Amino acid sequence: MRCTILPPHILEHLAETADDRALREMARRTLTMSSAHRAERRAVAFAPVAPTEDFVPERAVHDARHRERLPGDLVRAEGQAPTGDAAVDRAYDWLGVTFGFFAEIYRRDSIDGAGMTMVSTVHYGRGYANAFWNGRQMVYGDGDGRLFLSFTGPLEVTGHELVHGVTQHTADLEYHGQSGALNESISDVFGSLVKQWHLRQTADEADWIIGAGLLGPDVNGVGLRSMKEPGTAYDDPRLGKDPQPGHMDDYVETHHDNGGVHINSGIPNRAFYLAAVALGGHAWEKAGRIWYDTLTGDAMKPTIEFDAFAAATVETAERLYGAGGTESRAVRDAWREVGVES
Repeated sequence: MRCTILPPHILEHLAETADDRALREMARRTLTMSSAHRAERRAVAFAPVAPTEDFVPERAVHDARHRERLPGDLVRAEGQAPTGDAAVDRAYDWLGVTFGFFAEIYRRDSIDGAGMTMVSTVHYGRGYANAFWNGRQMVYGDGDGRLFLSFTGPLEVTGHELVHGVTQHTADLEYHGQSGALNESISDVFGSLVKQWHLRQTADEADWIIGAGLLGPDVNGVGLRSMKEPGTAYDDPRLGKDPQPGHMDDYVETHHDNGGVHINSGIPNRAFYLAAVALGGHAWEKAGRIWYDTLTGDAMKPTIEFDAFAAATVETAERLYGAGGTESRAVRDAWREVGVES
């Protein structure tokens, strides 16, 4: 399974249609390099671990030095001073912010809940335009410098990919079809919440963009995905137009991208946005709590689909805040607005 931040449909569009040969080759190379980790990710399995509440981060940032090897050379361990390499130091800082968010807000001790060391590798490959979670660690490319800037830049990219690890250690959602789209959406939800928490933004103040600042200055777009308005993140002749739907009426049936996991995630993404804005305040407090408790609860199954997940979030809201309350109504209404019956 490829848990990459950049959807394959963007790279496929580039590889097929870009007038610039260098861009076509970059896209093809990135697709090939990302695909190489699919079998590796599927092979990763973990025995259950006992949760802890030590809440002491353990970070390790490695440098691949533009080679395709993992984890690479250890260049900054927990507690060490900044290196002066912007990618290394951003990766270290964003690991810390993500750890702090889950520890403070949800009392979760790292990715696995038991103090797992958070490992990142930067400067992976040459011109590699993606970032991914491979089942054990984060990996960042530097981008091509034209269409895509360094993938260590946006905090929500780190949050998104690390949350694939959280999902792996909890619901272990299958990466295909609707369960795969939920896997991607949950990473977008908490990736955005990590950024909002770091910036101390309310739901109304947040941009709800995944990958803000990742696109080059001459690209017509604001990021990779918009949770607020799926389908509007970019519209550029080289990247194509953002294909994400925001309603079940526009659900995309496809064999590509594991059944459209990066595309159809727009539907649950918008449902979360709607619930968060309706509840107001800091989105991590109520909407985020409902989603987190659902993710880590007994209702989750690896093949869960949108309607069952929606029903589970309503049940969680009722358990946390009371049946018939503002919270459960906001969640139910949000799912109904995107065409999912809960």
